[in-house]
Amino acid sequence: MKKAVLIMAVSVMLLLSACGSGGSVRKVVFTTGFSNKEVFRIEDMPCSLSEAMVYLVNTQKGYERSFGPEIWQVKTDDGTVEERLKESVLAKIAQIKAMNLLAAESGIVLEEEEILKTQEAAEEYYSSLSEADIAAMNNVTQKEIENIYAQQALADKLYDSIIKDINPEVSDDEARIITVAQIFTKDLDKARRAQTLIYEGNSFEDVATLCNEADEGTISFGKGERDIEFENAAFNLRNEEVSGIIESGDGYVILKCISTFNRDETEENKVRIVEQRKKEAFGAKYDDFVASLTKELNTKLWESVTLVDDENVTTTSLLEVYNKYFGD
Repeated sequence: MKKAVLIMAVSVMLLLSACGSGGSVRKVVFTTGFSNKEVFRIEDMPCSLSEAMVYLVNTQKGYERSFGPEIWQVKTDDGTVEERLKESVLAKIAQIKAMNLLAAESGIVLEEEEILKTQEAAEEYYSSLSEADIAAMNNVTQKEIENIYAQQALADKLYDSIIKDINPEVSDDEARIITVAQIFTKDLDKARRAQTLIYEGNSFEDVATLCNEADEGTISFGKGERDIEFENAAFNLRNEEVSGIIESGDGYVILKCISTFNRDETEENKVRIVEQRKKEAFGAKYDDFVASLTKELNTKLWESVTLVDDENVTTTSLLEVYNKYFGD
């Protein structure tokens, strides 16, 4: 279970997208090639090996604290978890770099107070590092940590600037969360027997105990989260009403409505919907911009990078310290 959760978490971290189109291609000619300390460049903005290792080590050690060091050799459909972690770290840094380029194009800069915060945050984080931590991160300097924090802060400022005027009204009906009990089975005859037992006066709960093959007996969800047949049937039920047999996914389900409107969960879903629309608005501008950028990866150097195998390396607080100074 822990390994499955880790794989899911690492997969979610893949953030960089270049699926947009449009815009002219920006031409940058590299005459000197990569130095042995540059992992990649986007336009003329490089990512140093030290910078990449700061993110990689902090992420690696954070996951090891939760799941143990043995998880890196777990196989996924796309390789080991270690390989996926490296991909996600590279994508995360590349996204920050691209956002900094977009910020520059948009005239967005850090104010003096914000720059001071990056310096204070860098000093606090760097002072927490052991000699082993610093060595593992390619002998990173405090100035490099300050630069990492400054780029993260500018990326966040860009995001806030793009989505600041987006505050859509979300109705109760659009965000409505309902709760239903279910009896799911892959066998149609079993579903019919369950339906007959309910018609004969047996309680839905007792029949579910006998016939439900799903992991969950009661589920809460909103619109757009289930198969259309499942959703239509569920949202048309009244409190305590039981549905007929619904063909959904790879089986058959009978539903009983527990609540047609969960106020607390509906309000929480409104917040999620608004945040999703903000991300979509940002993504539309970001994807188009990224598609126009020149990108170069130092493949040989990056392939030579491995996870740190040293129990004396323990740092995990890079983003924790950042959020202390720049969190809401």
